[in-house]
Amino acid sequence: MFEPIQKRCETLIQNFQEISAERKLLLEKLSAYIQNKLDNQSPIHLNYICTHNSRRSHLGQVWAKVAATYYGVENVFTYSGGTEATAFNPNAIEALTTAGFKVEPTNTTTNPVYHVYSGKNDFSICFSKKFNDEANPKENFAAIMTCSDADENCPFVSGCEIRIGSTYNDPKAYDNSPLRSEKYAERSNQIALECLYVFSKIKI
Repeated sequence: MFEPIQKRCETLIQNFQEISAERKLLLEKLSAYIQNKLDNQSPIHLNYICTHNSRRSHLGQVWAKVAATYYGVENVFTYSGGTEATAFNPNAIEALTTAGFKVEPTNTTTNPVYHVYSGKNDFSICFSKKFNDEANPKENFAAIMTCSDADENCPFVSGCEIRIGSTYNDPKAYDNSPLRSEKYAERSNQIALECLYVFSKIKI
């Protein structure tokens, strides 16, 4: 893991008290799901879902992978999707780059595929797609709904074993604001904090 990301994780785990008790109960449902999979030696598939699959769902996909690595939980595979395909938002990419990730596009289409590196040989494949895209699991996965629109507009996610409504405020509201970078970093850190909390509860 790249040193800046490692250090950010070390800092964030000191702040679990910032998560409300109600929120912790919700996150612990995901922890229990992961623990059960781990105990049964089954692969752990986590699909983070948001309307446009452009910001929060990608942050969830990337940080969940980092959190699993940080806590040494193996056999974890993370994905993201939406109710429609758009593109991985440049402001979300900037937030990850600022956090220490190396983000490399693999093509130049209107919806590029990116490799988001958290370490020299450790990367997530990120591009905007529907939650049931062929790149995502079709069964035996957890659906983590990262925005209220997706939670409301996706009443049924086929194949998921558990659905968690851990919604986050959309940093898109600050796209044309002087606070843009600050708010995207804030949301990235919040999602990272909660992913780390989820995996901190896992016994390996």
